[in-house]
Amino acid sequence: MYRKGFTLVEILIVVIILGILAAIVIPQFTEASQDARASALRTDLQTIRSQLQLYKVQHLDRYPHMVYDGNSWSEDTGGFIDRLTGTTDLYGDTSGDDYGPYLQDFPANPFASDNARDVAFGTGEPDGSGDPGWYFNTETGNFYANTSDHTNW
Repeated sequence: MYRKGFTLVEILIVVIILGILAAIVIPQFTEASQDARASALRTDLQTIRSQLQLYKVQHLDRYPHMVYDGNSWSEDTGGFIDRLTGTTDLYGDTSGDDYGPYLQDFPANPFASDNARDVAFGTGEPDGSGDPGWYFNTETGNFYANTSDHTNW
């Protein structure tokens, strides 16, 4: 009598071969995911930096962390993202509709763990903690990713 089918040994060999192939292929997908996140971060940084420069040109050489109250310029970091994603007047007032929006939506840092869409402000270098995801130097106007491996991009 002749039986059709696979023996237990044949099935085990196939399972072992599939396991080896999975061990080879899965790390490559993980690496591709990291590469995609890095590419997204570079694109976001380039876009934000160029829009910050455009904002500065259109707002009397001031970045979006500054507003004019009628007498003097003052720092208002709380409206930074709103000024980039909404419309403003010449002095950075968000009730105006002369300029903007510069970004449709403020991007999240793909490498940040918490508060990936938020921005920290200061006059030094970013701490690289990832919380928040972005960092803006108020003295120089430089914009950084606030994650340890990406602050120098």
